Amino acid sequence: MTRKLTFGYLYDFRNPPAWERPWGDLYAETLDVITWTESVGFTGAWVPEHHGADDGYQPSPLLTLAAIAARTTTLRLGSAVALAPLYHPVRFAEDAAVLDIISGGRVEMALGLGYRRREYEALGLDFSTRGRRFDEFLHIVLALWAGETVNFEGRHFTAKDAKIMPPPVGGRIPLYIGGFADKALERVAKYADGYFGNEEFSDLYAEKLRQRGKDPAGGGIRIQGLFFAVANDPDKAMEELAPHYHYINNSYGAWLDEDKAIGMSDPVLEPMSLEQFKRSGILQIVTPDRAVDKFRKMQDRMPFEHFMMMMPAGLPAERFMEYAELFANEVIPAFRSDTDR
Repeated sequence: MTRKLTFGYLYDFRNPPAWERPWGDLYAETLDVITWTESVGFTGAWVPEHHGADDGYQPSPLLTLAAIAARTTTLRLGSAVALAPLYHPVRFAEDAAVLDIISGGRVEMALGLGYRRREYEALGLDFSTRGRRFDEFLHIVLALWAGETVNFEGRHFTAKDAKIMPPPVGGRIPLYIGGFADKALERVAKYADGYFGNEEFSDLYAEKLRQRGKDPAGGGIRIQGLFFAVANDPDKAMEELAPHYHYINNSYGAWLDEDKAIGMSDPVLEPMSLEQFKRSGILQIVTPDRAVDKFRKMQDRMPFEHFMMMMPAGLPAERFMEYAELFANEVIPAFRSDTDR
C-alpha cells in the first residue's frame, strides 16, 4: 500500500556574510515564511542543529521550534537533526514533551550523532564516545516518553527515579534517526519509528529491519532533498539559486572534511567553485511534472512518507516563496488523497 506523501522545508537560520542582515530581521522573516508555507499546503517545518558556526547555523532547535509552534496550527514540527548525545536525556525528554503540548501534539523528532569533534569539545565531551552516549540517551528518553519511572546508571548518563510530567500529548513522540554507517542504520532499526536521511540508504535500512524481524513496509522513510527545487525554467533558476546552494555545499563540505566522521567512505559534498557546482548535478532543479514523476517512482520502491527540502541561506524570502508556491500548486496536489481535497 502506497503511503500518503507529504512535503516540508528545513530552516537553518543561517546569516552568511555575503547576504548578512540584522539577526532580528532574519529570524522574524523566516518565521513569517514558515507560517506562510502552512497556508499553501506544506505540512512540515524542520530545524537542524550545529554549534559555533560563523554564519549562525541554528544552535537551539527546540527553542526555535517552540516559536514556530506558537505561529502555526497544522504543520508537523521537529528537529532534523538534533545532536542527541549533546543533551542530557531527561532534560531533552521533558523539553520535547513540553514542545509537543505547546504545539498540540505536532512534534516529530529526528536525531543524529553529529560529525564535528569541535562541537563536542565545546561542551567538554569526548567525541569518540558519541555512539555509546547516543544509545544510553535513546534508552532513557524512550522509557520516559512511555511513562516509565527510570533508574539508570550508565557510563555516560545517570537517572534516578526520573519521570517526566507533563507527558507528551500522544505518548511517545514519533522518532526518526539519521545516519549513513552500518551501525547507524542498526540503531535506526532498533529504536526508531523510521529513517531520516538519503534515498540510497533505504535498502540498507530495510535489510536492518528484516534482521530484527520487522516488516520493512512498517518503517517510515523521510528523505532530505536539501539540494532540490522546482522551476518552470530550470536553467534560469540555476543562475539565481546556485550561489546560495553553492554556499551550503561548500560549508558542509568543509565540515565533513574536518574529522571525516560521517560514516561514508566518499562523502558527496566537497568544496568547489561555483561553476563546478553548477555542473556537478548536486543541485537538482526540475520542472513540476518531472518532480511528480520522481516522487511516484520513489513511492514505488520504498515506504516513503515525507520529502524535506530547504530554504537556502541568503535567498530573499520573496524569491524563495515564488519557488515554494510553484511546488505547492503543481506538485503537492498530485499526492493529495480525496479526503484532503
